[in-house]
Amino acid sequence: MPEAQVIPFRTDDRRGSWNGADDEPRDAEREDTAPPQWEEALADLLAFLRRRLEGDYAVDEFGFDPDLTEHVILPALRPLYRNWFRVETIGMDNVPAEGGALVVANHSGTLPLDALMTMVALHDDHPAQRHLRMLGADLMFRLPVVGTLARKQGSTLACSPDAERLLSSGELVGVWPEGFKGIGKPFRDRYKLQRFGRGGFVSAALRCGVPIIPCAIVGAEEIYPKIGDIKPLARLFNAPYFPITPLFPLFGPLGLMPLPSKWYIEFGEPIRTDAVDPADADDPMAVFNLTDQVRETIQHTLYRLLGQRRSTFLG
Repeated sequence: MPEAQVIPFRTDDRRGSWNGADDEPRDAEREDTAPPQWEEALADLLAFLRRRLEGDYAVDEFGFDPDLTEHVILPALRPLYRNWFRVETIGMDNVPAEGGALVVANHSGTLPLDALMTMVALHDDHPAQRHLRMLGADLMFRLPVVGTLARKQGSTLACSPDAERLLSSGELVGVWPEGFKGIGKPFRDRYKLQRFGRGGFVSAALRCGVPIIPCAIVGAEEIYPKIGDIKPLARLFNAPYFPITPLFPLFGPLGLMPLPSKWYIEFGEPIRTDAVDPADADDPMAVFNLTDQVRETIQHTLYRLLGQRRSTFLG
């Protein structure tokens, strides 16, 4: 009886195809047919420009322009967020995926980059890619270009009526209640929270029944270490302070480059307000107690993060 002939076949192909014949294109071939990233970026840019020219975009009653925010403002901030400050976020699951909520954070750094980095974090690192509607001082909206961009990004004046309208409509709102006292404090007072104003943010959260999310930011204190203040120049420019840092104004415009500190942003457990009587929003003692609770939570979180931080600029 003749010996059976064995027909060789290859099994080293990842798809187990007989005799090396591919039933599907290889991954490398599929990659070759995919458009390069620059072509996709160019197509996105052209689509964005077409929408702007045709007016095919929406702006809400506060001036918020999601299309401009996602295609211009956020991309401009991402290099700082990812490569310069190398921001790490903690507790992002404490931020609800939908519905109104109030993020309350410490403020520092001489310039308000901490607010901008928090905005990027909640859009890029949150599964729901939430837009943070920031409450800002009136000075910011009086500045040319800056004020317009702030409105386009979704910021509005830090007042109770605007905050309550945003919270009631299901927006994620951010507030930095230390204000200029926090952002402009001397470097020797870093990570020591200043007074939290009169607790207007607490009243707004109580009236709307939304959770308050304490947020602690470590790293912003070191970007522009404020070692002095030129008060005559501050009065001349109608500014709350005119800072002196190790690099500014000595090195001129180069001194405006922030130092590359390592950042951590932690979102704490939400403090619920839906079970609290809304009438407490008009009770000064109740507002004070809740404001103090939020402040103490942030302060303790800052101390813990500082104790865990390995290095100010490395990490």
